Amino acid sequence: MSKQSSIAKRDKTILLILLGVFSIGQLFPLVWLVDFSLCKSGDVYGANILKIPSPPQYINYIVAWRDGKIPQYFINSVIVNFVSVFLVVLFSLMMGYAFVRMNWKWSNRVLTYVLLGLMIPIHATLLPNFVIFRQLNILDSYFALIIPYVAFSLPQAVFLMTGFIGSIPRALEESAIIDGCGIFRILFQIILPLSKPALVTVTVTTFLNTWNEFIMAATYLTSDRFRTLPFSVYNFAGQYASNYAVQFAVMTIVALPSLIVYIALNEQVTKGVTLGAVKG
Repeated sequence: MSKQSSIAKRDKTILLILLGVFSIGQLFPLVWLVDFSLCKSGDVYGANILKIPSPPQYINYIVAWRDGKIPQYFINSVIVNFVSVFLVVLFSLMMGYAFVRMNWKWSNRVLTYVLLGLMIPIHATLLPNFVIFRQLNILDSYFALIIPYVAFSLPQAVFLMTGFIGSIPRALEESAIIDGCGIFRILFQIILPLSKPALVTVTVTTFLNTWNEFIMAATYLTSDRFRTLPFSVYNFAGQYASNYAVQFAVMTIVALPSLIVYIALNEQVTKGVTLGAVKG
């Protein structure tokens, strides 16, 4: 018993050390970015891996906010991401319920067809989508981003929702039907509240994927009017090519919303992925 306890303690210590090393490896680039965003531009060429800013160069953030058109790009990012996330959550919930609970011909084939979207690379769709959007006259608009963002996020969201909805007991729906509930009332008043962890996971993963996306935005947008926040980093790379501290400040501002969303919803994301994996 004592030997088993000793082995368990040793394994736990090794696991904690590995997780600690992994955490440091994941967090260090972010710490380095924030650190040098508060330093002078020339400090990046110094011998120190990290440097205490003395004094902190808050002017870097003022320049980044003013010259990076961050307020304008931020509003565009919020509009595009809010609509994209809302549509992905709504469609994935409805499609997941239809695939798992409703009996209809070719449901498995259609589900397989939807999940094939997981294997389609974004780069393969850039030119066809560009031609289609030009024909539809929606290039350089919010629709040029929202449509592909929803299309590329749906397969993963449907995959998560089908696994999670399949774990919900059918007895709840059968009781609701006996009480006279219709299909939409069952979906939005019973299934939706029970699927909260999975829906939060879908929300966060979709938000992170679309918030930082740049390739499609650079292909489908040509004017500043609809450009999103990643363009701030791109513009500064050219305008302030030698001022690394300001570029780091822009990168920090752009990354901040993603970090806040993930930290705020981290527990729900972990719960949703775990429940979907175990019961799906």
